[in-house]
This record gives sequence, C-alpha cells and structure tokens, in this order.
Amino acid sequence: MSKEAGKQAARDAVDRGPILVWGAGAIGGTVGAHLIRARHAVVFVDIVPDHVAAIRDPGRGLEIEGPVAAFKVTAPAYAPDAVQGTYRRIFLAVKTHDTEAACRALLPHLAPDGYVLSLQNGLCERVIAEVCGAERTMGAFVNFGADWLGPGRIIYGNRGAVVVGELDGAMTPRVTALHGILRETFEPNAVLTPNIWGFLWGKLAYSSLLYMQGLAEKGIADTLARPEILPLVRALCSEVMAVARAEGVTPLGFNGFDPKAFYAGASEDAARASVAALVEFNRPNAKTHSGIWRDLWVRRRATPADAQIGVVIPIGAKHGIACPALERLIAMIHQCERGERGMSDDNLNELMKGLR
Repeated sequence: MSKEAGKQAARDAVDRGPILVWGAGAIGGTVGAHLIRARHAVVFVDIVPDHVAAIRDPGRGLEIEGPVAAFKVTAPAYAPDAVQGTYRRIFLAVKTHDTEAACRALLPHLAPDGYVLSLQNGLCERVIAEVCGAERTMGAFVNFGADWLGPGRIIYGNRGAVVVGELDGAMTPRVTALHGILRETFEPNAVLTPNIWGFLWGKLAYSSLLYMQGLAEKGIADTLARPEILPLVRALCSEVMAVARAEGVTPLGFNGFDPKAFYAGASEDAARASVAALVEFNRPNAKTHSGIWRDLWVRRRATPADAQIGVVIPIGAKHGIACPALERLIAMIHQCERGERGMSDDNLNELMKGLR
C-alpha cells in the first residue's frame, strides 16, 4: 500500500468513528436517533440532566414518537463539561442564540481536520465559522417537524426538506459522504447543494412566518390560510428576500415556499399561490404549531428571535434596506416573552395595522 493510500485508509477509518451530536433536542435528537438505528456510533451532548440520563439509561432511552417513525435507542450522553475526546464530525443542534457558547465549548473536542455541521435555523454558519474556522464549518438546512416533549421523548411529526452543502459551494468528499449518510439513514430525498446560503435565506423568510404564527392561537396551516393576513405574509417575506438579494444570494424554495413570489414587483397572486402550497404542506402534519409557539406558550422560555430572524435587520441596514415588519414582529414576540401580551389570533391583526 502506498503512503497516500495508507493516509486515505486512516482517514476512512476515522470517518467511521462516532458522530458527536451537540444538542439532543428536537432536531439533534431525531437525526441522532436515526443514525443510531442505522448502526452508526453517536455520542450526545445536552444541557438538560434528566434528558441526558434518559438517553443513557437502557431502561428508558431516547424514544422517537409520531407518525413518521416510532422507535427507541440508547447511546452515550453527557453534559457539555463531561464529554471527552475529539471528533471529526460534530452535528450542532442547539438554539440559534446559544451557538457561540456551544462552539466555544465544543472546540476542544473538534479534530483539526474535522467539521461542525449546523443543524439549526438562521445564519448560524457565520458564527460557527468565526469560532471554529470556515474550513471546519459545513452548512445544512432542515425543515422536518419535530418537538422535544420531555426527557427521552421526541415527536417526529413530519418529513421535510433536508439539505447539506459546503459554505463555498464546493462538492468535497466529506460533504458527499455526509449526504450519502443522511440519505441512507434519515431522509431519502436529502439534497446536496452548491448553494446552501440560498436555502438558509429561504428558511429565514419562512421562519418569519413561523414567528408570526407564534403570536397566534391557530396552528401553522390555519394561520397561513387566513386570507386577510396575506399582506403581512408578503411584507415579512419580501423584507428577507430583498436583503438576501442585496447580499448577492439567490434564495431557493422548498416545501411550498417560492422565494420569487416575494421578490420586489412579484404579484399578489404569486404570493397567494406560494402560501396555498405552504398550507398544503403543513395541513397533514402532526406538528401543528411552530417551535416558537411552543417556546412562548408551552415551555415559557425566551425565543431566539434576535439571533435568528433578527440578524436580517442589521444586514439590511448595511444595504440601506429597512425591515419594519420584522422589527414590529420581533417587538411583539418580546412582549409575549415578558408576559405583556397574551396568545391571540388578534395579535396578527394588530401587527397588520402597524404596517399601514
């Protein structure tokens, strides 16, 4: 065996090593559990002691529930300060506003030639790249529906888009290998893209609609189906699309969301058609309400609004683009967090009036 072939064999052996999933909640727990079921070695890290204990306990384990898949696995799981060793593949699945702190905590465990994959919402790849290095950062976009129900319990409510890509669009061996793993173990229709930023900006626009739903009582499908709030939907998505295009990004669509329907000059009919497609995608799902809604009204905790959709506002300002709809939406989310505003479908009517 040549020296180069020997090095490649050593790299391949390392690639078969454990995957460290940092954040074992709805997204990380669902993906990690599927990897384990397919006989991949996975180590979980999470900040909830009871959740960590459940995952490690052979008598309890991590249970995936719901209409898409129902099974239980057990795996090594640790608190952030207890994990040991280094890993070439770290899947990061913490809340957007916890990204920097998580990256600094995981950095000692990231192999010099390893990477961090962001299984998150927002533009977290920017933060990961700053802490871990752009060459050790990989992008992903996910739109499947899952919720953390309690220690050791996650509901996998519906399948959705799963996309991976290098930040610079290169088709490297590592991203190709990862894409293959995700297709084999989790999402058969997973996409490998040279434009991961296009998907991430598209999800930011859709995320603004999920934050909008977080203010309301009705679920995602029923909220989007309200014809009278179409101007609000158009205002939110149009702001995100305008900033994305100013950044030189070509936003990409998914699961009914059509970015071009919210470009400047796009017709009301185009927006209405995209919203109808989003309603059709969400209507049959077991996950009826957004994670934002659960944060506000079930778990009673702060949302990552500022770190997620809020990042659009300063980027827009850099290009001279105002985002008044996003600003008002985030302000109302914070009122809910502080207990100054209750859950009500009328919140969307008020938000509409503020845009006129």
